[in-house]
Amino acid sequence: MGMNIVWLLLVVAFIIAEAITYQLVSIWFAIGGIAALVSSFVTDNVLYQTIVFIAVSAATLLALRPIAKTKLRATGLKTNTEELIGKEIAITEDVDNILSTGQGKINGMVWTVRSSNGENLKKGAAAVVERIEGVKLIVKEKEQ
Repeated sequence: MGMNIVWLLLVVAFIIAEAITYQLVSIWFAIGGIAALVSSFVTDNVLYQTIVFIAVSAATLLALRPIAKTKLRATGLKTNTEELIGKEIAITEDVDNILSTGQGKINGMVWTVRSSNGENLKKGAAAVVERIEGVKLIVKEKEQ
């Protein structure tokens, strides 16, 4: 009866580890632990239970992890900042990459702005956000 408790504790530990990390690493060992727990009701042979644990863990890892990774892949939803790409921004301070100056306002928020092509932009100009680098918007002047 002692190994039943050991396997149950291991299953709980692997599930907790997976819940904390959510990296699809320890869930496979939890499944193997469940199989070993079931086998502990059939036999008292610890070696047999360990082999079941290793075999089932390895089999589920190899067979199901690629499928799970595909199904659980990030959906590609844009974050609030990613939605700024392609939008127009009003330049509120002259943009000069060499002097590291420049600000713009978009959606009511003031951002540090740099020019994507190195050209200076004047206050009051309109620009388009090309990308985001850290906390800076990289823009190009809007074509008239």
